[in-house]
Amino acid sequence: MTDLRNFITQVGLEDARSLLQSGNLIFTSEVDFFVRTPEEWKSVIRQNPFRKEAERDPGHLVVLFLKNAPKPEVIAALQADITSPEIIKAKGKQAYVFYPNGIGRSKLTQAMIEKRLGRGTGRNWNTVLKLGIIAKTGSAKLTPVAPRKRI
Repeated sequence: MTDLRNFITQVGLEDARSLLQSGNLIFTSEVDFFVRTPEEWKSVIRQNPFRKEAERDPGHLVVLFLKNAPKPEVIAALQADITSPEIIKAKGKQAYVFYPNGIGRSKLTQAMIEKRLGRGTGRNWNTVLKLGIIAKTGSAKLTPVAPRKRI
């Protein structure tokens, strides 16, 4: 357990304490963690409310991973704050944002999102799908290797 506590401290977590020899740790951190199980990740993909947009323009769809599921009235208030064409919908502990004109041109800022939803972390749809493959297969090898033909 001493080795485990030392490792936790080395990766930047503070005040690591363990419960007997159980492997359970308690620590403090300046960083928020957003953890999803493989089954939850599958649900993130399955519950995407922007299926057509994801097929047509996956780089402009972002999933925001949140600590808690936002209430419908909070999502409605955030949508009302947006003065550009972005659309936001929530499913569970995720908010899905479609940026039709791209994120760089958007008037929807991180400050606006955090004001209504709290802190979170976002991933574009391409990344969500790639991480879904890793969660499902346990492998980061995303492209099958085909043998090259000799000419």
